[in-house]
Amino acid sequence: MTSADLTGKVAVVTGAASLIGVATVARLVTAGTKVVAGDLNEAARPEVEAALAGGGAYLVGDVTDDEYLDRLVATAIDRFGGLDVVVTAAVTFADEGYATSRELWHRALDINMVSAARLTEKAGAHLPRGGSVVYVASVSGSTSQPDRMVYNVTKAALLMLAKTGAQALAPQGVRVNALSPGWTWSRNIEARYGSREAADAFAAEFQPLGRMADPTEIADAVRFLVSDQASFITGSNLAVDGGYGAIGPEALGQAKRKHAPPGTS
Repeated sequence: MTSADLTGKVAVVTGAASLIGVATVARLVTAGTKVVAGDLNEAARPEVEAALAGGGAYLVGDVTDDEYLDRLVATAIDRFGGLDVVVTAAVTFADEGYATSRELWHRALDINMVSAARLTEKAGAHLPRGGSVVYVASVSGSTSQPDRMVYNVTKAALLMLAKTGAQALAPQGVRVNALSPGWTWSRNIEARYGSREAADAFAAEFQPLGRMADPTEIADAVRFLVSDQASFITGSNLAVDGGYGAIGPEALGQAKRKHAPPGTS
């Protein structure tokens, strides 16, 4: 995947201050892409600009603001001469299950899915034949999980957006795909588990490769999907999940070991 050459391409990446976003920006820049990176996080500017390595621009703003999305697209075109790639990774994890207020439901859907649709619409008129859109979704969009509801629903909507978007943009030769990371080391995970060791031990319960994904592993998959190496892939969902989706309710055999039939070891 990492051999994909993107020399001369121009990309817009939202959610660029997340660890997946920073890694994606760095991978695209390394491959020869000029990147317009977007996120709400001003404090992360030094980290994002280090990933840009002089190969783009970081614009701080809210993806639920259409004027901000217009500015991302305009910057790509006016400063770098075009737009070939869109990657959306903006996300909120706010979730109170059925107790989630209508306002919070709308906000989560707006950030996690509607903003991706709006940005695609705004970029679509400029994307050339061979252009590519990638929505960073999640394994959470394909399965239920304890204590989660809003996040899963919004990510499921993003998976369908990729399918319908692929059909809508196929006549102009633009590909649209989703990418579903498994549990991945992130700022959110670090805040919850404190250390990579603790997070990996948790993920090993349901990801057969026995750990969290590294953000760079997700970024490598994004780089592949937007490259010519994936020229006949559209409307798909690429799982980069360490085997999460390959197992079922019996997980990795934990229940069998805890509740072994009498007379077995």
